[in-house]
Formats: sequence, C-alpha cells, structure tokens
Amino acid sequence: MEAVLRVENICKSFVAGTPVLQDVSLEVKPGQVHALVGENGAGKSTLMNIIGGIHQADTGSIYFNGQPVVFSNPLQAMQSGISIVHQELSLAPNMSVAQNIFVGHEPVRGGGFIKWKDLHANARLLFDRIGIEIDPTALASKLSVSMQQLVEIAKALSFDAKVLIMDEPTSALSDKEIDRLYAIMRDLTARGVAIIFISHKLTEVFAISDQISVLRDGRMAGTVDAKGASHSQIIQMMVGRHIEDLYPPKSSAIDENVIFAVEDFSKPPHFKNISFKLRRGEILGFAGLVGSGRTEVARAIFGADKKDTGKIMVEGKEIKVRSPQDAIKHGIGYLTEDRKVLGLFLNMSVRENIVAAGLNRFLNKLGLIRHRRIKRETKHFVNFMEIRATSAEVAVINLSGGNQQKALLAKWLCAKPRVLIVDEPTRGVDVGAKAKLHSDLRNMVEEGIGIIVISSELPEILGLSDRVAVFREGQITAILAGNTTQEEIMKYATV
Repeated sequence: MEAVLRVENICKSFVAGTPVLQDVSLEVKPGQVHALVGENGAGKSTLMNIIGGIHQADTGSIYFNGQPVVFSNPLQAMQSGISIVHQELSLAPNMSVAQNIFVGHEPVRGGGFIKWKDLHANARLLFDRIGIEIDPTALASKLSVSMQQLVEIAKALSFDAKVLIMDEPTSALSDKEIDRLYAIMRDLTARGVAIIFISHKLTEVFAISDQISVLRDGRMAGTVDAKGASHSQIIQMMVGRHIEDLYPPKSSAIDENVIFAVEDFSKPPHFKNISFKLRRGEILGFAGLVGSGRTEVARAIFGADKKDTGKIMVEGKEIKVRSPQDAIKHGIGYLTEDRKVLGLFLNMSVRENIVAAGLNRFLNKLGLIRHRRIKRETKHFVNFMEIRATSAEVAVINLSGGNQQKALLAKWLCAKPRVLIVDEPTRGVDVGAKAKLHSDLRNMVEEGIGIIVISSELPEILGLSDRVAVFREGQITAILAGNTTQEEIMKYATV
C-alpha cells in the first residue's frame, strides 16, 4: 500500500541553532491509525506543526499523495487535505458550532453574504458522517469539552481531510467518550482517512493503532507494527532505557501521627459528609469517576471554593481556610489538574514560577526580596526536578508539557508545604517523566509531607497510594488499603 503522506530527512532548529528534529522520516498509509509517541520534548509537536504548515522545515521534504508539497501556512495544508486537531481546543466560544466549523470557507452568495441554511445543513452532514448529534446553531461555549473535541474533528473533516492529525485527543474525555472517539476513528479509517494519533497513554496507543513510530531526542527511534510490539519495547525505544517499574516502593512503616484531617465537609450537591485522615509520610489516593466530587473537595480544602460546613485540622489544630492564601499560610499546597490556566504563570520565567507560592520565604526583615537566595534555590529545584530548560529565565510557556508539570511541582516543593494535594499529577506527561514524578512524590512523603493524589488512572492510584478513598456521587464510600484491586475500587465507585 502506497503512503498517502511521506516525510523525508526533516530537520528543524529554533533558538541558537539547537536542533529539535534531526533527519526524521515517516510514512503514513491510508486507512490506518499511525501512532506517534515519545517523551515530552522529543519533537512530536514540532514534526506535526511542520506537516500541518504551522512551521517550515529547515531541510527535508514532504510528499502528499506522491507529490512534493511545501505548506507556508495551515490553511494551505487543510485545503490540500491535511488537518490537525490540537490538544488545546481553539473554538471561538461566542460563535455557533457551524460558524466554527466553516470559518474562512463558509458557503456564500453574491456580495459575500453567508448562506446560513447551507451552512447549518453542511454541518449536519459532517455530524452524520461521524455519528454525533449536535445543534449547529448552538454556541461553542455551551458544549462540553468532549463535544468541543468532536466539533474540532468535524472542522478538520470539513476540508475533506485525507490525513487527520490528533494530538492528545483523549486528555479531557471520560472512558465512554473515549470509546465513542475510537468508534469515530475506526469509521474514518474504514473510509480511507489516515490518522496520526499522538498520545502519552500506551494503553490507548495499543488499543487503536496499526503502526507506532517513536521519536527520541528529535530523532526517529523506529517504527513497529502495533500487533507485534510490547509496552516494554516501546518504552525502551522512547527513553533509551528500561523502566522496570513506574512506581517506587511504598512506605514500609507509616507514622501513625495524623498530620491532616477533614471532618464532615459538605457543600451540597457537590459533596457531603466528607471525613478522612492523612498520616505523616502517607500518600492517600482519591479515586472515583469523573464528577464524583474529588476535585471539588480538594478545591474547598484549599480555599479556592467555599464549603458550607466542616472542619480542617492540621496536626490536631483546627484551622480556618477562607482563601488559597490561608491554605498556603497553614502549609497546604494544591497542584491543580489544569496547570496552564490555574497552576502556572505561562509568560513568566521558570524562576518566577518556582518561587511564586513561597515568596514570603525570600523576603528579609525590611520586606525586600533576597535575589541571591532565589537564584540559589531556583538552581537547586531545576536540578532536583530535572527540568529541561535552556535557563531558569526562559518563559514556562516554552517548556514541554512534562517540564511544565515538573516546574509546577517544584513551585510547591519550594513553598515547603506540610500537606500537598496533587490533582491528576501526570496528565499529558510521558512515561519517563511519570516515573520521575512518582519517585519525587514518594521522596516527599519519606521526608514527612502528607500527600493526597487525585487520579483518574487506577493503575496510578494503586501504584502510588498507601490507602485509597473512593468517591461516588459526592461521598466517600470506602477507604481501602493500598494493596486493593481495580475491581474493588470500581465496586465502591459505581454501586
């Protein structure tokens, strides 16, 4: 079968001639899902942006349907039949679904006036093609994240895409929504569309892909058939080494002293009667389905949202938390699941982000900033967290997703918390960075910090937690030992 897309010897450098891609070649065949995997910073997004016309290669060639092509902008790529569904959704919230799909190529009559009836009809045809029901006249802002994701796919297909690039399309989807996305992908490949699927979740890669290509440090490490490959093989290709275990050994002995406790926390209808204890040096997992109340409880503990009733105890003393500033003052940190919107100051430097939550630690008696101490501690945390950045002065927005997550964790480590809540700590993070983050969390509890981990990935909950609190419909239905099973957790999460 001839490749519909072929890239040959692509090279690309950005700042100061540092190579991002070196002699990368790739072939994608029609009617197949071709997965592209690699650690954060391996060059996946850069390669896709070159194929999609967002960036231009320094050297190398792209062939589409056997013909050499050069795209100077994304519109040229889309008009040729190559579309990208980006991880960060880009719909205009105050425009209708149909307007978002056909923006820039709306059906028009003489004088440039939009044919609204045709616009809505064309949107419905696209929705029929991918098997979903959405009102074309609805505002994009009124749709759920999963529905917005499907509108992005419809938008890509509106250009009659022959190659569809999907960058982390499941990152904000539930299991049922992922199953629906898989069904849409299979239907598209049955129609001859080639899909390039980028994901950090190897279970997804093996579930949906026909072939898997691995990028490592800007070079193509190899391409294999998904059916004949194993998880360990792909991991070794990604990181250049074996990762025997993603999870460090759990604590053999946990201090029985309770460092943190919540009593009768309630905010109907979001959660009610929440009570639990966290012991010093323990990781307590919060498990449950999306919408079960885990994050809502965490935000209320941190003072980001108001509770109706309940107490918070730190080392046996009740504290009042009315705002995140109160929580930080009492030694409570919260690593949010949305690092880009709520966790980091993207346009500020790595240094500024690391010291942001604990800035009071760097003031002298006159209230002046101790710049030398900031520089010294920033260097320590950059090295300790293995943050890959050209310097501590580079803006966080320029880091890969995994390095942004490391910077966010460094921010809270620098604040010296007694209790740290981490919400989806490895979302969008590659397998190598996951192992590092898991190890860092375990090292923190060994030093006496109490940690609460919220994760939708049950293997992560089981691999990290010393105990697991299971949420269902805003209540804790069970607190289980860390050696429990996925089946046991799901029983209390669903029944």
